[in-house]
Amino acid sequence: MKSIEIFPENDHSIGWQAAGGDQHLASTLQQDIAVDFLVVGAGLAGLAAARRLAENAPHAQIALVDAERVGEGTHARNSGFAIDVPHNTSSMLVDQAQAQRHLRLARAAIGYLEKQVTAYSIDCAWERAGKFHAAVSAQGIDGVLRPTQQVLDALQEPYEWLDRAALEKKVGFSHFGAAIYTPGTVLLNPRALTQGLVRHLPENVKVYENSPITSIAYGPNQTKALTPAGSIAAHKVVIAVNAFAEQFGVLKNRLIPIAAHASLTRPLTEPEQQALQGLKTWGITPANAFVGITMRRTPDQRILIRQNMAYAPDLHSDGQHKATVAQQHQRLFSERFPMLPNVTIQHTWKGIMCVSANMAPGFGELMPNVFSAVCHNGIGLTSGTISGMLAADLMTHRDNPLLEDIAALGLPTQLPPRPLLDMGVRSRLAWEAWQHRGEL
Repeated sequence: MKSIEIFPENDHSIGWQAAGGDQHLASTLQQDIAVDFLVVGAGLAGLAAARRLAENAPHAQIALVDAERVGEGTHARNSGFAIDVPHNTSSMLVDQAQAQRHLRLARAAIGYLEKQVTAYSIDCAWERAGKFHAAVSAQGIDGVLRPTQQVLDALQEPYEWLDRAALEKKVGFSHFGAAIYTPGTVLLNPRALTQGLVRHLPENVKVYENSPITSIAYGPNQTKALTPAGSIAAHKVVIAVNAFAEQFGVLKNRLIPIAAHASLTRPLTEPEQQALQGLKTWGITPANAFVGITMRRTPDQRILIRQNMAYAPDLHSDGQHKATVAQQHQRLFSERFPMLPNVTIQHTWKGIMCVSANMAPGFGELMPNVFSAVCHNGIGLTSGTISGMLAADLMTHRDNPLLEDIAALGLPTQLPPRPLLDMGVRSRLAWEAWQHRGEL
C-alpha cells in the first residue's frame, strides 16, 4: 500500500473565467465502489483517458477521481495554447523523424479536442489564431528562431517570418526583434474547456471531485485506492496526475516539478483597446520559456503574462511569493505597454507543471494493468490530451499507429537523488536566467 503524502493546493486564485459560472460539476466519493477502469486525475490527460475508455468500452464502468474541484487544477491554469508544430527545437534538428512524431501527436490531440468542442458547443473561445514564436535578442533570433525556421522548412510547414516592425503591426507594441508566425495553434480559455469536457463525458464515466486518494495498492488483477470517505477497486488504472506521479509510486526520480506563474489584467476599456493597435487576439510564446514571457491578448480583451518559473520540489509555492510575482508581472506589463498606463493586474496564480531531463513523456504500462499519462513538458493541452487518449487505447488493446509515435519518444531519464537534484535544477535555472537574460 503506497501512502500519498502531498496533495494539490487550491487557493482559488485562477484568473480564467468559469464557463457557466462557479458551480460544482461532480460529487465527492462517499462509498466503496468497484469499476473496470480507474482514472486518477481529472486534468486534460485524465479527461481524454476517461472519454476514450468510454468510447472503446461503452459497457465498462469508469471512475474519474480528482483531489480538487474538477476544472480548477493546473490543466485550467495554463496559458491556453494548443500548439501543433514543434517549437522546442533542441533535439529536432538532429532527428526529423522525432519532429514528425511530435507533429502527428499534437495535431491528433487538437483534432480530438476540436471534435468535442464542436459537438457539444463548448464555449471556450476556441480560435485557430496561430501563434508568434518571438525572440528579443540577436542571440534568441540566431539560436532559436533560425533553427526553428529550418525545422519548419524541413517539415514543409507554412510560416511567416516577421521582423520587429512587422510584428509590432500585428501585436501593437514593440519589444521583440523578430518572430515566426505559425497558423495551426489554437488559442482558448483552458478553464472553460476543461469544465465543458467534464460536463459532456459519456454516461458510463462517473466523476468524483474533492476526493483525494490517500493510499493506493497495485496488484496484477486489481488496484485498490482509498479516499477519506470511500474506496475504489479497479481492474486497470491510469495515473494522470502529472507532477504528482511520484506520490503514487511511479516514475520515481524521473520528474522535475516546476511552478509556472501567470497573471491576467482587468479588461481593457474601449479607449484602451484603441490605444493598443494590432490584432484583437494574439498569442506569443518566447524563444526561451524559462526566461522569456508568454503573452496573450484574449477575446475578452485582457492581457495575459506568464513569467517566473521556479523549481517546486515540494509541489507548492507560498502566497507571499505569489504577491511578489504579481508585482513583477505588473512591472513587466508596464514596460511593454506604456500606452496602457492605468491597466492593472487583476489575477495572479500558479500551476505546477512537470518536465523531464530529456523532454520525454511519462507514458506507458509501468506495471501490469497500471498505466501512466504524465510529464507533458509544458505543452499539456496537446501532450496531456494525446497521452490520455493513447493510454486508453493501450489499456483496451485498440490498434492506433500513434502508439508507435509516443513510444518512440522514450521515457524520462533517471535523475540524481536529492539534494543533488535540487542543486542541479536550481543551478540550471539560474544559468538559463543569466545566459538568456536578453530574452526578458
